[in-house]
Amino acid sequence: MSDIDPDAFDVFADTDEMGCGSLMIALRRAILPLAPGTVMKVRALDPGAPEDIPAWCRLTGHTLLFGPDPQRPGCYLIRRKVEQ
Repeated sequence: MSDIDPDAFDVFADTDEMGCGSLMIALRRAILPLAPGTVMKVRALDPGAPEDIPAWCRLTGHTLLFGPDPQRPGCYLIRRKVEQ
């Protein structure tokens, strides 16, 4: 993940300090209308986000490109999956 530019993204979603349930719903709502392959930058400050966002990506099939990273806390890049 280190050669990914965390400032290279197509859309931005600010989930602020949303907890797990609200965070997952917000991510789903933000990514569903996007075209496959679109990169979404997420700002997530909830203490559980470093575990919740990677798990959500694994479960949904979207690709986590960046995060969690101690140098950029709360910053995540997610590539929307290609529908099958």
